[in-house]
Amino acid sequence: MNSVVRLILKSFLPGVLSFQAIAADNSIMWMPYDESTDLATLAAHENDSMHYSLLNSKVLDKNSLWEPYSRELDRFGAENYEALKPLILDRPISSIQNAVAAGLLTYEALTTFYIYRIREIESDDSRFINAVIALNPVAINRARMLDELRRQGRGVPADSIFGIPVLLKDNIGAAGMATSAGAIALQNNYTTNAFVTERLLENGAVILGKANLSEWAFFFCNDCPSGYSAMGGQTLNPYGRFEFGTGGSSSGSGAATAANYATVAIGSETSGSILSPASANSLVGLKPTTGTISRSGVVPISATLDTTGPMTRSVADAVILFNAMTGYDENDLAMPLLSADFALEYRTVDLTGKRLGVLESFADNMFYQSALGLLSENGATIVEVLLDYERSEGFSELLGGEMVRDLALYLESYSADEVQIDSIASLRAFNNSDMDTRAPYGQGLVDMMDALEFSAAELGSLADDLQSGARAALQQLFNESNLDVLLSINNRHAGVAALANFPALTIPMGYEASGRPIGLTLIAPSFREQDLIDIGARFEQLSAARKMHEQYQ
Repeated sequence: MNSVVRLILKSFLPGVLSFQAIAADNSIMWMPYDESTDLATLAAHENDSMHYSLLNSKVLDKNSLWEPYSRELDRFGAENYEALKPLILDRPISSIQNAVAAGLLTYEALTTFYIYRIREIESDDSRFINAVIALNPVAINRARMLDELRRQGRGVPADSIFGIPVLLKDNIGAAGMATSAGAIALQNNYTTNAFVTERLLENGAVILGKANLSEWAFFFCNDCPSGYSAMGGQTLNPYGRFEFGTGGSSSGSGAATAANYATVAIGSETSGSILSPASANSLVGLKPTTGTISRSGVVPISATLDTTGPMTRSVADAVILFNAMTGYDENDLAMPLLSADFALEYRTVDLTGKRLGVLESFADNMFYQSALGLLSENGATIVEVLLDYERSEGFSELLGGEMVRDLALYLESYSADEVQIDSIASLRAFNNSDMDTRAPYGQGLVDMMDALEFSAAELGSLADDLQSGARAALQQLFNESNLDVLLSINNRHAGVAALANFPALTIPMGYEASGRPIGLTLIAPSFREQDLIDIGARFEQLSAARKMHEQYQ
């Protein structure tokens, strides 16, 4: 065993300090800086969506994120951090579990590594990405406890979430941390665990913390950039902090996973909010069928469309994380009984006979065409199809009407006593009292929602109309061409897939000349996630397209 690694292992045996103390890293701390030069650079960007008004949050002192672990971080030190990089950075769950089994790593060291890394990068004015809103104050203690269980003989397979640090998008409830949805109105929303959080804990995961997001899951303002929240600031893309947007609304989950702030992360999607940031940050993102994973304890937009899902660096890790999240929740009315034992399998499948629908609109995209060539060379049948679909009017009104209803229900059932709002109307009034801090880009969608007057019947009819149109278009396409999956790019067809309740999986496909990541996105009929995994895993193996950005190695 490498002597440096042996030293690390000894240092993380509970209560044992058997090596010479490493100098404390007390000099590592975050300080606010003058953003004017960076904002001026962004103001000259050719893409208006990159014209940010501010970068760091006006309310978050980043030092508060890692302050609870100051003793552990000082003890850990830069030497251990560098020594552990080969075992952790960009490694899949199976590799990490094998390292633990071989005695090269502990869950405590793994968890401490990520917190140390977050502190190192977020304290650097040239590298910070504002991907994290909160860190779990008991994460290291939990990892230490899981190490002890393993030492006592607990068997842990290589495809287990046991001991693995997971970041949650900050609209997912987790005890001990506020669930803010990025909003100052929920800054003190110290609520209980969401159902999916409980499932992760039951399966042995370490909840590392909360990832930043587009505030209120990007249904808040008309002109705000994706990845901004008042609580977390502007999330930046590790593949080009001032070049590319992060996508949203699961922006922090995407950026954090790409920058190796955690092994895996969870996002949520109403329409594109997993697929967009996953593809923008060169990740695998699975938008499941609504009804396969519980939404209880998740700050909502739409009970019709919302779902949570994995955001990972590999298809295999997406399968592991998905399986650790599933389970039947009787309180989520979207869940059929089959969700009780719904699980995915990572396996190598022959592509022969698999029928892949391809769209003429991507005929000039060299990445898409290269992917088709790779898949067809390995047995897949390429079927040219035409998607005849145009979304009916009223989508924003549907989301707005459902958020008015569903947010009020969430606040009544889950919010902490300290939360001062109970409705969209009270949220609007709360923000209006201090717009510069609470809504610097305005709150146009909140204003729109506050003016809506839908009856329950009208809202249900609107949902039925929009869903039936999307479902009919995709079902006809799949049935007439006998497709296994439809191939798209990034989140281009996220809207129709969401309304039809078709699951989707995006996988890194390469990088444009500018360095911007691009993803191949697979869409399948409801509850056919296994088809996505089988074909997606094979494409991932054949293409090996994903690369870690050199600035975050």
